[in-house]
Amino acid sequence: MKKTEQDIKKILNNRTVLITGADGFVASHLTEKLVEYGSNVHILIRATSSGMLHNLPHLRGKMVVHHGDLTDKQAIKEVLKIIKNEGPKPIIFHLGAQAHVGESWKRSYETFNTNALGTLNLLQTIVDLDIDLFKLDTAGTSEEYGNVNPEVKDQYRFDKNGGLILDEKSPLNPQSIYATSKVAADFLTRNFYGGYGIPTVVTRMFNNYGPRQNPRFITGTIITQALDKDSVELGTLTPKRDFCFVEDGAMGHINVALFGNPGEVYVYGYGETISIGDWYNLIIEVGREEGYWKDKKLINRASGKRGRLGKSEVEELRVDYTKLNKLTGWTPKFSWKEGLAETIKWYAENKDKWIGRIDW
Repeated sequence: MKKTEQDIKKILNNRTVLITGADGFVASHLTEKLVEYGSNVHILIRATSSGMLHNLPHLRGKMVVHHGDLTDKQAIKEVLKIIKNEGPKPIIFHLGAQAHVGESWKRSYETFNTNALGTLNLLQTIVDLDIDLFKLDTAGTSEEYGNVNPEVKDQYRFDKNGGLILDEKSPLNPQSIYATSKVAADFLTRNFYGGYGIPTVVTRMFNNYGPRQNPRFITGTIITQALDKDSVELGTLTPKRDFCFVEDGAMGHINVALFGNPGEVYVYGYGETISIGDWYNLIIEVGREEGYWKDKKLINRASGKRGRLGKSEVEELRVDYTKLNKLTGWTPKFSWKEGLAETIKWYAENKDKWIGRIDW
């Protein structure tokens, strides 16, 4: 059943919401949407000496900022005490995580502690404080699916050309510490629904991209190199991904949190795959059409520093978002070209926000 802007606004207007990891990429766009819908927005970001908001300074005064680490249960408790007293049936959007696949091998303990233990801390504290939630939405990831497991190949779906199709029922086969930590968070979230009746849902997003994304992710690393150099260095070009523009991703979170059935998983993305090599070509084409650069030379270093560790590359990720579409009418609004034009424009106009974070 298609949900309207009015349906969404009716639930969100004046409702207390908490977003963990709100200053991150997807969560910052989600926070903007929740402010627009008139929610009483609280955000939890990691405590740092500077206390800076990198992605949300324009919303200061329109939200309440809490500093704390998901691995610090006492800090979580203090924040959730405030949320409990802010109004009836708050919504929690749990997006706080270490989200870089490559970094998960370099910072394995931090990744698992933040993503798995951090989720457990949040869930257990909700139980300890007896908070009556409207819903808790835990952000999963398409990386949980990994590659096709040949031992259970009959449980997968393929199109007539042999292309893999992934939905809520597809087997999970994580290929990285990041993916495994998110599987743990995913199941913990549903455990607390089964055990305690906490109204939880899990969203598995497929390859978000857009303004403000860390330039170390594939879309940003292509665009920033194209803006700053005559050539672009990439790793393996054959893996296929289902790229979803971040504004569509934020609305996916909202639709699942508001209308999803507790204890269930919902997946969403663009619904089509494109190889990394063709994604590179499309980015260069859009940037050329928009006047940001001319042709670029591609340097392929698949066997070098730009590849994933060992045999951990995921070959193909494509979503079937029928379940969410039937429930809410959610569908991606931005074409790849439209989303890339917005993304390139942001990187071109905000070099100071990404130049210190590149890995090329």
